[in-house]
Amino acid sequence: MAHIHLVLQGKGGVGKSMIASFIAQYKLSKGKLPLCLDTDPVNASFEAYKSLKVQRLTIMQGDEIDPRSFDHLIELVAKTKIDVVIDNGASTFVPLSAYLLTNHIPNLLRDMGHQLVVHTVVTGGQAASDTINGFAQLVKQFPADVQFIVWLNPYWGPIELKGKTFEDMKAYLEHKDRVSAIIRLPDLKKETFGRDLSNMLQNHLTFDEAMASPAIMIMERQRLSIIKKQLFEQFSGIPVL
Repeated sequence: MAHIHLVLQGKGGVGKSMIASFIAQYKLSKGKLPLCLDTDPVNASFEAYKSLKVQRLTIMQGDEIDPRSFDHLIELVAKTKIDVVIDNGASTFVPLSAYLLTNHIPNLLRDMGHQLVVHTVVTGGQAASDTINGFAQLVKQFPADVQFIVWLNPYWGPIELKGKTFEDMKAYLEHKDRVSAIIRLPDLKKETFGRDLSNMLQNHLTFDEAMASPAIMIMERQRLSIIKKQLFEQFSGIPVL
């Protein structure tokens, strides 16, 4: 059985490609590079990770998204014997979600012996309400056997609404039985850890590539190593990862 990891969130700029790259890097650290796919026609950030061998799918027909182009995505996924990581951009969130649901793709994948895992992002700051509502809507729309992993990204501020943390919010409490895991991205000091991670992401490097680069200083390498360890330790406790 292959695990099909799909990163979905309708809000743009919340870290979807970063998360896709982290999933792929973790699986690579375990000895097997997953099939990595990028469906974002505008900002193919995931594809830019050359060492992850990401395939970019052509889904545009002129200026419009061609829903039938997602058929090729399913062909690739159906044939795989290894896990899959799919990054989806905000511009394709609605058409891809509609395609998956109207064509009963979660059921199809299950019948093929695959497990669909949806990863979604919840942020702090101005996007908090939108991303929390986005999580709730996704859980309601997808079948009960689809597993969800929620990534809490505090880059823009604490993840809370009206004084409540995510685990105390109605959106989570009503759907917590659907959530396989909550991953907390570290709240990094922007002058040190945060800047190092940001530089790595902007250059579309994996942790291993960045830490092996002669261009970075010893302490940058040390801080990236600490971030990687914090993340991978969380991942190791999640069976579907």
